[in-house]
Amino acid sequence: MIIGVPKESYPGERRVALVPVVLPTLTKAGFEVHIESSAGIEAGYPDSQYADKGAKIIADRAAVFASADVVVQILCYGSNDVVGKQDMPFFRREQILVGFLRPFGSPDILQEIAHAGVNAFAVELMPRSTRAQSMDALSSMGTVCGYKAVLVAADSHPRFFPMLTTAAGTITPARVFVIGCGVAGLQAIATARRLGAVISAYDLRPAAKEQVQSLGGRFVELPIEAKDAQDARGYARAQDEDFYRRQRELLGKVVQESDVVITAAVIPGKKSPVLVTEDMVKGMAPGSVIVDLASERGGNCEITDGGKTVVKHGVTIIGAINLASGVPYHASMMYARNITAFLTHLIKDQKLNLNLEDEIVRETLLTHGGEIVNARVREFFTLPALAPVAG
Repeated sequence: MIIGVPKESYPGERRVALVPVVLPTLTKAGFEVHIESSAGIEAGYPDSQYADKGAKIIADRAAVFASADVVVQILCYGSNDVVGKQDMPFFRREQILVGFLRPFGSPDILQEIAHAGVNAFAVELMPRSTRAQSMDALSSMGTVCGYKAVLVAADSHPRFFPMLTTAAGTITPARVFVIGCGVAGLQAIATARRLGAVISAYDLRPAAKEQVQSLGGRFVELPIEAKDAQDARGYARAQDEDFYRRQRELLGKVVQESDVVITAAVIPGKKSPVLVTEDMVKGMAPGSVIVDLASERGGNCEITDGGKTVVKHGVTIIGAINLASGVPYHASMMYARNITAFLTHLIKDQKLNLNLEDEIVRETLLTHGGEIVNARVREFFTLPALAPVAG
């Protein structure tokens, strides 16, 4: 069974879906890997390293798709809404597609993918379970984003992060406030601590308090309680506007006392809640920095400009998109290990194991037989229920 790895086409994307170190595992499982020439070069993986591990290097992109039983990408059409459509003519019926597909994005794009007849698996939908932990690419990329967000903030901020004793006296540490303590937020806390900053953090889920404190951060507790703060998958639930209004009032003081604010409050399939208003930004000290990791879905800061860095009221607001691409070597390695674990689970005896009794298969399968078949996605877009998919 042949796995095809095309070069990522999203503008500025430097990652690659598979790296040489995982090829022996895939070969042992019965796969052959065909990779587009120079697909890994920007991540630090030259063609020669793939060839040494037994991969076939193919110069023509269309030929990679034509030979592949399984196409593995990072940003598939769906998450790559800039140039991803160009790959659509290359797909064929019953081909397997694995990658980030943005399943709660555009229903029209998902229908296009479905109509191509591919069996598409969205890694964003991976269950948050012990069995699926080694396949959780979303958490892996969240780790990279949280780390990189702090480095970007430190690079943009006019002050040191750590406390320093110098010939010119003592320099006080930077104050970093992280809003949203999922995987990305927790990694941001850990990285900012390593750089010597003083950390505060907030999350509407009470369970996050212990995690924040274990990383050396101060957990900001607000005298308001969220209703059903998290879903069964551990993600924060959307709250009503009255909750967010009260939350903004209480968070304002902490935001204005901070040198750096990193926001990472994302609710799957929903617009990001506005947690930092323009008035809060006005109250921050000149030179302060906000890194908005929720900018792709509208942003947690009211004046974030998605994909751009702007300076307003003396504050730098970084609407970072695709930050994981900024650490391409290790981001690619982590993604490749997750995907390898998933592929060896998904393909049994050179055949697609479409066992819908298996939660991992059922939850990640997005399109099959020309239809969007994922129950969560159909419910999200209020599509009528389908008859069960035959395994």
